[in-house]
Amino acid sequence: MVVPHPKNNNIFLVGLMGAGKTTIGRLLARKLNKRFVDSDHEIEARTGASIPWIFEIEGEACFRRREADVIRDLSAQHDLVLATGGGAVLNAASRALLAERGTVVYLRASINSILQRTAHDKNRPLLQTLDPRKKLEELLAQRDPLYREIADLVIDTGRPNVQSMVQTILDQIAALEAARARRLAKTSMNEQAPITLNVELGDRSYPIVIGPHLLDDGALLSRHIAGSKAAIVTNTTIAPLYLERVAGHLRAAGLEVVEIVLPDGEEHKNWQSLNLVFDALLAAKCDRKTTLVALGGGVIGDLTGYAAASYMRGVPFVQIPTTLLSQVDSSVGGKTGINHPLGKNMIGAFYQPRAVLADTSTLDTLPARELSAGLGEVIKHGAILDAAYFEWIEQNIAKLVARDPEALAHAIARSCEIKADVVRKDEREGGLRAVLNFGHTFGHAIESGLGYGEWLHGEAVGCGMVMAADLSARLGLIDEAAVERVRNLVRAAGLPTTAPDLGEQRWIELMAVDKKNEGGEIRFILLKPLGSPSITTVPIDTLRATLEACTS
Repeated sequence: MVVPHPKNNNIFLVGLMGAGKTTIGRLLARKLNKRFVDSDHEIEARTGASIPWIFEIEGEACFRRREADVIRDLSAQHDLVLATGGGAVLNAASRALLAERGTVVYLRASINSILQRTAHDKNRPLLQTLDPRKKLEELLAQRDPLYREIADLVIDTGRPNVQSMVQTILDQIAALEAARARRLAKTSMNEQAPITLNVELGDRSYPIVIGPHLLDDGALLSRHIAGSKAAIVTNTTIAPLYLERVAGHLRAAGLEVVEIVLPDGEEHKNWQSLNLVFDALLAAKCDRKTTLVALGGGVIGDLTGYAAASYMRGVPFVQIPTTLLSQVDSSVGGKTGINHPLGKNMIGAFYQPRAVLADTSTLDTLPARELSAGLGEVIKHGAILDAAYFEWIEQNIAKLVARDPEALAHAIARSCEIKADVVRKDEREGGLRAVLNFGHTFGHAIESGLGYGEWLHGEAVGCGMVMAADLSARLGLIDEAAVERVRNLVRAAGLPTTAPDLGEQRWIELMAVDKKNEGGEIRFILLKPLGSPSITTVPIDTLRATLEACTS
């Protein structure tokens, strides 16, 4: 959330025409002893012409330029309650100024309510049409995501008691200011400010926000909820820790919340759990505008993403990863899915989230074994794509294991940057993205061979990286010193470096069931050199030598 400049102390009301911005704005201004301005009235005062006249004579594009000028000038003032025009958010610069210079309140009204309020209002040029309902539906679909993008609060204006509605807004603004004061106090004590990255995928682009105490920022989450209903999917371990907090913030923002709690563990990443999600969504009459919220680790994120991709042929979802592994890897990139008894992640879809909100404070409650599992994916990003980052991890592994906040924040951010760049270049794993599976061919075989849940995913990947490094050296791609660096770093992270003896034939059978394979041949992601990938098949005798050397 952007903290408004303290000298501005403004409140900006956004929402569709007829949502009540002027009525509510005047009451708010009176209660807070601020000046009230309606941007449309200001445009009319400046031009000496009515809004319908400007639309008819100058056109909508000219009106939007005048509107942007007014927003720029008024938002720079202080102690103001500003009711903006319904289309003011169409201008990106105006959105940025509103978010920067004050508290933004999105007044949301139903189509029926707006039609009742504007039925005889001839001062709404966009509604002078044969089918105003259809026009409003089009405007809502276009503008609702933009209102939410900058909104600190979302308030439904369907209640008849305007005074009660205004009091609700005042109470929530007071709560926001208290939360901002706490964040500023924490920042003054050298706590890291949130880091925001972007996964650039055109109209499917989305932000990754990394920082402490994000779960306390209700506005940050609610602005990424597309409709009026959210379904939070979590598990029996995470629910007691964070579910009430997240659900409470969403309800405070005026959203209807459905809570879905699944059993915990990799062994539950299956059809049965997926159907539990579908059962709950259908029972709650969730429609296409319902946003799913994945609150948990990689299993919850993958499963919820696949449910979102499938339910009603696609609904929006948001990732709130609560483990290091999910924060640095699985929540980013849109790979969703479930396991099958014959292969891990073999059933799924590429489906991007609306946002990833990685609260680093959740790592405080993470068991040591889970933290180590996440460090496996951190190491992977350096080993395969950034030798300098790999060296930084070597130098800082003790701090990472000790949960040093600054070190963890850097590791999460750099890992997300690396993955986001790969996803941008190859969203659907047509070639380059396969390199992110370094260690996974061996690792998935370990998970499947031992039974899902026996080893954590990050543990299996960590050991798989050691095996892949060994195989790389046997092919002459790296030297033995590089293998030792990988093995030592994996060990220092608290991960196993010796694989279970599944039997040679079983190993090969399991590795043959892999999404990267082509034409029946097993394809491995190897190092050439450390910090750079090589995708190749290998002679069976060389593979056998690695299996013999790395298993016990």
